[in-house]
Amino acid sequence: MEQPKVTVGIMSATSIKVRLLDTYRSADGAAVPPQTLLFSITDDKCIAWQDGTHDEVMLTPATSDATFEIFDVTIGVNFHWERRENQRFSGALRVIVEGDKLTIINILPVEDYLLSVISSEMSATASPELLKAHAVISRSWLLAQIRKNKKIALSGEAYSAMTVNDDEIVRWYDREDHINFDVCADDHCQRYQGVTRQSTPTVAEAIRATFGEVLIDHDGELCDARFSKCCGGVYEEFENCWEPRHYHYLEARRDAPAETDFPDLSIEDNARRWIMQRPEAFCNTNDAAILSQVLNNYDQETTDFYRWSVTYGREELARLVKERTGIDFGYIKDLQPIERGTSGRLVKLRIIGTRRSMTIGKELEIRRSLSPSHLYSSAFIVERQGVDADGVPEHITLHGAGWGHGVGLCQIGAAVMGAKGYDYKAILRHYFIGADLRRLY
Repeated sequence: MEQPKVTVGIMSATSIKVRLLDTYRSADGAAVPPQTLLFSITDDKCIAWQDGTHDEVMLTPATSDATFEIFDVTIGVNFHWERRENQRFSGALRVIVEGDKLTIINILPVEDYLLSVISSEMSATASPELLKAHAVISRSWLLAQIRKNKKIALSGEAYSAMTVNDDEIVRWYDREDHINFDVCADDHCQRYQGVTRQSTPTVAEAIRATFGEVLIDHDGELCDARFSKCCGGVYEEFENCWEPRHYHYLEARRDAPAETDFPDLSIEDNARRWIMQRPEAFCNTNDAAILSQVLNNYDQETTDFYRWSVTYGREELARLVKERTGIDFGYIKDLQPIERGTSGRLVKLRIIGTRRSMTIGKELEIRRSLSPSHLYSSAFIVERQGVDADGVPEHITLHGAGWGHGVGLCQIGAAVMGAKGYDYKAILRHYFIGADLRRLY
């Protein structure tokens, strides 16, 4: 196959400001010289631009090196490092209407997209073997998502990522909710910040060396190659974070050399002991040089992630949970584990309040319900302090492990492996059990 193109949703807003840094062409072939453009949505849900209204706007580069800049792009949406910045992109741009907002989409070849992703997801100065490994998994994940979404669209079947009743909300956040483009540009999919994140010759070489290379499972299918910042010592399995489907290459394993044993962390007592310890693992590191390979400047604002804790007062927690879930639980009496996955991450958690109780899941729903942004992970245990006569604690402390969902490649663990001399194929074999490498194009 030839190298495909990818459509990336960059941002949505009622108005979007763009600066063309080179000449582009409109859908009718007319040249649009370098200038600043303002797109806004009209009352009748059209795009106002150039003294007219349009159902959509498509601008393609007149030359292969043409770029454009989008103003005030929000990155780290709903995370503790959320901020806005201006970002530059290569390739084509398309503006469409989605609901009551405009969405701007970047269209470009997959390998150009990856050049930015690798530098956006981690430092462009990371080790060559880590960059190669990440290039393969980012490419595999992207192409697997495109194929998966097309299958869902062609099937015509309704896809649901949640189950809700009066006593339980179970929801997972994946990529099927993107209808008009393949992936978004933020942590929800893969960080993609265009040419804003300046790449390096090392990143370009990692993309070139693995050009078209993907992970394939034993049925010959593209691997859904997930990754997160820090697994916390043991990998999580796919079905505990997303849809109930098991992938043989995304199995539980210690993030350590060889076949190191680990306890069954779905058992509460085992999970408690595990989380309150700091067992040896590739991702258990405080080496600043290694961490700087994975963590961009705003990621380095996080200093504790292998093991962490957060404490809430009773008023704060009651207000927070109400704001984040839209449900008034009253004061929170307890947070009770119902089901844990293979890494100790909570799949289901019961919130017990003075006004009502309810079970929530999966891991990201739990993380977003118990933090103004997102908890580092759902692998935590609960400590209740100063419990009053009504059973309401004065404080609740969460002691946790890891950063992210913990499925697939552990970025910090992989960085340590690269520093220890493992090549990218060994890194991939460690995190994607039994998967094979194949050059797709």
